[in-house]
Amino acid sequence: MAADGWLTDIRDSYDTVAASYADLTREALGGLPYLRGVLALFADLVRAAGGGPVADVGCGPGHITAHLRELGVDAFGIDLSPGMIDLARREHPGPRFEVGSMTDLDLADASVAGLLAFWSVIHIPDHELPGVFAHFRRALRAGGPLMIGFHEGDASHLKTEGYGGHPMKVHVYHRPLDRVAAWLRDAGFTVEAQVLLDPDEKRSGGVLFAR
Repeated sequence: MAADGWLTDIRDSYDTVAASYADLTREALGGLPYLRGVLALFADLVRAAGGGPVADVGCGPGHITAHLRELGVDAFGIDLSPGMIDLARREHPGPRFEVGSMTDLDLADASVAGLLAFWSVIHIPDHELPGVFAHFRRALRAGGPLMIGFHEGDASHLKTEGYGGHPMKVHVYHRPLDRVAAWLRDAGFTVEAQVLLDPDEKRSGGVLFAR
């Protein structure tokens, strides 16, 4: 994969912070009931659509992939960072994990029953997201559910230090729910639900369900 400069920065940054990121997020879902709720709903939607393989795109250290499998979903993980994938394979030996990019998604057409991007589009520039969503639509079976989670808002910043105090070089994008929903519709999806998490906090989250 020939990565653009910003993709190389993302890969190298998450290779650097992989272990620290995993330590900070390993038990995070335990204190996040609403995120557990939307993940449970996604798992229900996958089963209702007939089940099958589900891609966790931008899976990081694999905690969400493993959680989905605990919910009865046949999930596998894809991430840009080889360091994250190595860690995911060590910590979660059951699921399949592979290195890949959502900007050039190496999945066959209509090959997955569901697709999840759980706070993994937050470093993708605006001009690249329509192409990413087109890849998601191509890989999904007809009627298969898509769930996107991201930072809600309308701003961006350059993150130069991250988990464990390690250096990073990634842009972080906060986007309004309606804007991301419009991009999904342009890619051929039907948006079924929009969820705003922690609206009274400094940093809120957006979750979109689509088919």
